[in-house]
Amino acid sequence: MTDILDLDATGQLAELAAGRVSAVELLKLAMARQTESHARLNAVVMTDPARALDEAQAIDATRAKGEAVGALAGLPMTIKDTFDVVGMPGTSGLAELRERTCVDAVCVARARAAGAVVWGKTNVPVMAGDWQSFNELYGTSNNPWDVSRTTGGSSGGAASALATGVTALEIGSDIGGSLRVPANFCGVYSHKPTWGAISQIGHVPPLPGARAQRDLNVVGPMARSVRDLKLLFGIIADSPAPPKPAPALKEIRVGLWLDEPAYPLDPEVRSTIEAYAAKLSSAGVTVETIKSPVDAEVLATAYRTLLGSIIFTDMPAPMRKQMEGTRGVAKLAVAAGAGPDSAMALVLSYTASHAEWLEADEVRAKLREQAVEALSRFDVILAPVTAIPAFPHDHKAFQSRKLKLSNKRTIPYTSMLNWIGLATACHLPATCVPAGLTAGGLPVGVQLIGRPGEDQTTLAVAEAFEQVRGFVKPNAA
Repeated sequence: MTDILDLDATGQLAELAAGRVSAVELLKLAMARQTESHARLNAVVMTDPARALDEAQAIDATRAKGEAVGALAGLPMTIKDTFDVVGMPGTSGLAELRERTCVDAVCVARARAAGAVVWGKTNVPVMAGDWQSFNELYGTSNNPWDVSRTTGGSSGGAASALATGVTALEIGSDIGGSLRVPANFCGVYSHKPTWGAISQIGHVPPLPGARAQRDLNVVGPMARSVRDLKLLFGIIADSPAPPKPAPALKEIRVGLWLDEPAYPLDPEVRSTIEAYAAKLSSAGVTVETIKSPVDAEVLATAYRTLLGSIIFTDMPAPMRKQMEGTRGVAKLAVAAGAGPDSAMALVLSYTASHAEWLEADEVRAKLREQAVEALSRFDVILAPVTAIPAFPHDHKAFQSRKLKLSNKRTIPYTSMLNWIGLATACHLPATCVPAGLTAGGLPVGVQLIGRPGEDQTTLAVAEAFEQVRGFVKPNAA
């Protein structure tokens, strides 16, 4: 018999609606699985069971009366620990932010209004600034496919919890691949929306209380199926367009982007994606190999200038003061919880003046036009998410980190910015879907990149592709 926690969110909601399980029962099952897996995964790092049980009981009572309930009524959910949740403030890995009162982030409030029972928070790197989810406050999250490897970041705890059925839905965020990288490393789904589609208010960073929408950063859904991505996106988006049905595979046109001299790619990742593309083609999808949609080196420079400006602005005050007037990688000893090993050092050398930001913004606009032109012949561009699959935990000094490919070649850690840069810098939607496993048994995902505002197109294509490959539960789960 299928474990109810292994059903996707839509399946669990059907069980709740049919009365085969109560909200209280489902919540207790989710929390029990978290207890069983915590020592191995450390994905969920904060819980509020008393409040969650009260909410679940209230939903059960409302349903028993035959009254209308929301689209997520009774579904237990965890939330990435960069979002404020009543009773569980977003810490972003900093102890200084834990002991405060807060209101729900806008996206969390929308999920809760739809009936979601929010019971836990999932782990992240300090200030969401790394592709590994670890911090001194909560420790290290492990990949369920191989606990010696990273979950990815910054939505790493979320991806691990999803892959193992601890939660069925998650809300993540992405400014440097933070939705796509963990989904890619853990074998789940995520959707990086068009910039501005979902409110960022209540997300940390920036520091609590900020009201402005940060450039590049987006909020998006994570799940084990595309129908769940569509469900949650429709609930938390500011003004969601009507969902599109999955098209027939033979109607889909894909631009396959695998070759870019400036972007190294592990041979095992390449072969896995090529095999996936071949399966799509055999199923009727039109797959055409394309060159880089834009000049990759120009994109990288513009992206890092834009990104560096944001991270400098969002630093805690002591760190920002120390950095003022400096260039290059600075000493960050006074940073609240983030020392010279911090991944924030990644982009500090790109800290820009306002004039430099404006110049990069103009370059970005031209690149977006080029990307849209490249997409004119396709429904989506299919591209890698990262150069490699999930790599072993590496917490040494940030500047010393290297990525090792299966052919023994090493590449800079900053290469993690390569493949995710186009969609982020140009504000494009990108849905991450599982594509297969390497010879070593590690998940490889791909991103389906679309035109600005056409989130429902990338989601519909991703849903169609589930006929070729869907979610696969980790062997170790």
